[in-house]
Amino acid sequence: MERTRTQDLATIARDIGSLLLIEALVMTVSLGVAIAFREWYAALAFLVSGGLTAGIGGFARWRFLDAPAPLMKHGMVIAAAGWFCTAVLGALPFLLTAHFTPPAVAAATANAAGFEASSLRHFRHPLHALFESMSGWTGSGLTMAVHEPTLPRAIQWWRTVIQWVGGVGVIVLTVAILARPGSGSYTLYQSETRERKIHPSVVSTVRTVWKIFFAYTVVSIIVLFIALRMSDYGRSLPLFEVGWQALNHAMTGLATGGFSVTDNSIGTYNSPLVEAVLLPVMTLGAIAFPIHFAVLSNRDLGGLISDIQTRWLFVLLGVGVAALSIQNLLFVGETGVLGNAVPVPEILAQHVTTAEADAVRDGTFQFISALTCTGFQSSPIVNWSDGGKLIVSGAMVVGGAAGSTVGGIKIIRAYVIAKGIKWQFSRVFLPSTAVATAKVGDRTLTRQQMDREFSEAAIVGVLWISLLAASSIVLVNLAGPDFSYADALFEVASAQGNVGLSTGIVGPSMHPLAEAMFVLNMWIGRLEIIPVLVFGRALIYGLRP
Repeated sequence: MERTRTQDLATIARDIGSLLLIEALVMTVSLGVAIAFREWYAALAFLVSGGLTAGIGGFARWRFLDAPAPLMKHGMVIAAAGWFCTAVLGALPFLLTAHFTPPAVAAATANAAGFEASSLRHFRHPLHALFESMSGWTGSGLTMAVHEPTLPRAIQWWRTVIQWVGGVGVIVLTVAILARPGSGSYTLYQSETRERKIHPSVVSTVRTVWKIFFAYTVVSIIVLFIALRMSDYGRSLPLFEVGWQALNHAMTGLATGGFSVTDNSIGTYNSPLVEAVLLPVMTLGAIAFPIHFAVLSNRDLGGLISDIQTRWLFVLLGVGVAALSIQNLLFVGETGVLGNAVPVPEILAQHVTTAEADAVRDGTFQFISALTCTGFQSSPIVNWSDGGKLIVSGAMVVGGAAGSTVGGIKIIRAYVIAKGIKWQFSRVFLPSTAVATAKVGDRTLTRQQMDREFSEAAIVGVLWISLLAASSIVLVNLAGPDFSYADALFEVASAQGNVGLSTGIVGPSMHPLAEAMFVLNMWIGRLEIIPVLVFGRALIYGLRP
């Protein structure tokens, strides 16, 4: 029986209301953080934001509680509209804290951190607040906060926790808490570009995902705390501050979000040990959750190699690290430095050796940060060669495994496109009577199945690259003469791939049109384009066939 327009809207409104209730719950937790740190202006902002968000979400869920379960078309609209509404209301804590906090109080916080002015003032602008919220919820990590240590602790936490929740998926969290078996929860689960289930029940699946994610987070916090405490930077800090930085970086690292609470991201520490500890944390976030479950439940690391996405993730990490390190070494050979505008003194061969070591170290960390879509930065990429920027851009376009916390096109889709091109070419040489099959991982596909998977992957890939190209052309004309096309392409790949690495274009002084475009890039990139297109069509034509 075909549904009416009213029933369609009721289904969409109810499930978006559920998403907003979860967001209000996260705001309530953040209210507790503000109170714990006696940040009363931030506490008031979270109280107002949480109350408004809960009121809107609660009313929508209560008013349309008996609406029919969502179909796939509803799921896509709910995903697109829900993520956007979550980002809009998620901007309220930034906006209201900036307006509620007196300038003298904000300045005192900044001065205590060693800065002249607080970055909180930038969030008085609604577009900046929306940008930060969208970047957080989508796990992008690009920021309007020039100096993160000048922000109130509650806002630092809000940036972290929305990446942590958004990395797994706000819809996944909603399904875990509010959904009932058979209530259309699998449709919502699929709408966030997730297909594979761990258990027959999707509710049990997402709860298991959250258990794994939470356990990994706890381990990551402990390991990172030890590494930070052993670093020169960490030894100079109070124990609580080390714990605070470990907590925030472990959460955003595992969620492959990349927000930081330090002024220069991971480069602040200048510690090979801290970087080495973060490498497996970021990589864990880029592996699909069903693979984590299989490895943990069977206690067999062989599952990492048998899975096609994980296997190719490790291959790409190895090849990419080697390629970027070589590119950086060549750049060091030409300039004597990497990412540093100050030339190396002539006679000091030891400094050149250090620069070469840094080329490999930065190449390793930055490529893994890019391919896993984390966005932690250990080097001033703005001063890298265009070749290095393009290699990193390629990694941000591909991303990690589908079913993980990453952005980008995803490894499986890139693999299917490459396999499909080879498949189409090889079929030319087969006799017309041949029964053609293709292998994708451990699956054997018929001709019709391979054609369907190839066309689906190719459509998303073409749309993704087309948007990337169009956006980079717009950006290079807005960024100013100090930035090249390589810089613009890098920045768009970072936003659309939900990564967060930057060459310096993104910031409070960027062109408003470019900033608004990036909000859309991050939103579209998180949902892999198709749900956003379905949402756009629904706005114009409705959900009728």
